[in-house]
Amino acid sequence: MAGTFSQIYIQVVFAVQNRGCMIQSSWEEELYKYISGIVRNKEQKMLAINGMPDHIHFFIGMKPSCCLSDLVREIKKSSNDFIKEKRFSKFKFQWQEGYGAFSYSHSSLDNVIKYIMNQKEHHKKFTFREEYLDFLKKFEIDFKDEYLFKWIEE
Repeated sequence: MAGTFSQIYIQVVFAVQNRGCMIQSSWEEELYKYISGIVRNKEQKMLAINGMPDHIHFFIGMKPSCCLSDLVREIKKSSNDFIKEKRFSKFKFQWQEGYGAFSYSHSSLDNVIKYIMNQKEHHKKFTFREEYLDFLKKFEIDFKDEYLFKWIEE
């Protein structure tokens, strides 16, 4: 019987609306578990998830039948509702429009996982803007500044 075989690894990055530092350390782990559950329920494999108060990164093994934009839309919508239902924030929480998605080879798995899990250390040296622009340049993605995340002064 013929089958479909694939190796698709994607890192996704998105930010809190207006780049507000709203993800609190007291509930970020619960948020990451919730997002991981969405990924599993959509039959994808969560390899790593972590972030900062103003943005998150997650790294998945993706099946070719998955539509990445649908998955990200579901994660944003459902996690936004989850944060509201749990009353984690006394302010209005919302994700910014858009996201970054970057693909990797199997040989890069360990490095990408370590990178994501070390977000707190990494951001002691680099701002989110510097990090995100570096991704766009490293992956040779053409972009216009007006379509990037809305930045706050860092």
